[in-house]
Amino acid sequence: MMNNIPEVKCGIISVSRDCFIISLSENRRKAIVKAYTQKYGTIYEAKTVVENETDMLKAVEEVKAAECNALVVFLGNFGPETPETMIAKNFDGPVMYVAAAEETGKDLINGRGDAYCGMLNCSYNLGLRKIKAFIPEYPVGTAENVAAMIDEFQPVARALIGIANLKIITFGPRPQDFFACNAPIKPLYDLGVEIEENSELDLLVAYKEHAGDKRIKDIVEDMKKEMGKANPYPDLLNRMAQYELTLQDWAEKHKGSRKYVAFANKCWPAFPSQFGFEPCYVNSRFVSRGIPVACEVDIYGALSEYIGICVSGDAVTLLDINNSVPADLFKEDIAPKYSKYTLKDTFMGFHCGNTPMCKLDKGAIKYQLIQNRLLENGGTPDITRGTLEGDISAGKITFYRLQSNAAGKISAYIAQGEILPVATRSFGGIGIFAIPEMGRFYRHVLIEKQYPHHGAVAFGHYGKSLFSVFRFLGVGTIDFNQPQNMLYPSENPFA
Repeated sequence: MMNNIPEVKCGIISVSRDCFIISLSENRRKAIVKAYTQKYGTIYEAKTVVENETDMLKAVEEVKAAECNALVVFLGNFGPETPETMIAKNFDGPVMYVAAAEETGKDLINGRGDAYCGMLNCSYNLGLRKIKAFIPEYPVGTAENVAAMIDEFQPVARALIGIANLKIITFGPRPQDFFACNAPIKPLYDLGVEIEENSELDLLVAYKEHAGDKRIKDIVEDMKKEMGKANPYPDLLNRMAQYELTLQDWAEKHKGSRKYVAFANKCWPAFPSQFGFEPCYVNSRFVSRGIPVACEVDIYGALSEYIGICVSGDAVTLLDINNSVPADLFKEDIAPKYSKYTLKDTFMGFHCGNTPMCKLDKGAIKYQLIQNRLLENGGTPDITRGTLEGDISAGKITFYRLQSNAAGKISAYIAQGEILPVATRSFGGIGIFAIPEMGRFYRHVLIEKQYPHHGAVAFGHYGKSLFSVFRFLGVGTIDFNQPQNMLYPSENPFA
């Protein structure tokens, strides 16, 4: 259950320029509400039609009293550009502006609203007032068209509300030589995110204080139920349950003024020796409930994950863009079935074991092979146990990331593709990804623009909503995997 993301309650206010017939805007609003209710769900309909500033105040109070946290402003005709833009200024939440298309060529005298023209003035006035608003790709439509726009606005609004009420809690610092997880703080504040940075020692102290907690037993039972037969280390469950309680209580006590939390925690090399296990499985359980716990103190990774959770309403994961697919594996298992992909379109996404059980084929608790070599000399694993491993389930994915560079400049990328139903023959939480033109995207976006090795993964195609969220947040550069006939600025045209 996703209990760490907002529930959107959307309202709609119609506006009317006083030299137009007010019933035109009112009736068109009613038609939208009817179309939306029949196909998508509920929306609060403000009865006040806004013609002037007094109407604007009344309508905003109306939607606030109805506890709306997202809003649609509908230009049923040309619209009054000052009052309509002041709606967004006075409403505390994301606002979308849309306009009415004309319905019929048989009524273009009293039935013509000129909202196509009015939308231009609306946009101009929003700019004059430096008001952020969401405007769809083509914001003019019939009742059915606008209802569909409102539906597409919901996940965008959910993410924006979530970000405005989010605190990212960290336990660090990042591991040595992990400059890729560098995280300038100011851009987080600019985005509206709060940040609380702590030491690993703070986490260890809190963990020890939870020893013998009576609630551990219930969490152990829940873990057993989730894992089923994939539970080779029953002696490890008490330690992991104690850690889960530690993070759970910390989140509740440290939310402060914020409603939602995400974590970015250090997980190696000291963690296993001091806590007695790897935290990956516990981290996976949190993200399945809508609380990302990003590996290696990756603050922007945690933020990216949280945005994906809000947009998709589902669990996500954070993976290393890790290794190429061997040519023989590609030739044997991929090429015969997936001729549309080349070897360079594929790669393996991997992490030690933070991907939740619900996104794995036959996931099971195992040990971290690389850390076992480092910390236990490759012997019988003890403290390096606790990863959740298995091939990631096949299906559509969106690979994306929001990032600030060291200079504090925000950028993002989005690439849609799929995880192939092909055995990886490897360890960890891992999958074979196929993204069209990945090789060029890897070179001319990920490498050229110095993105870190971590990418967030949403399980479905959510590029449209993610792009809208990033644009609203003011991200200046949003890259994507460009098709073959579209050169990147850094791409050699003679290559």
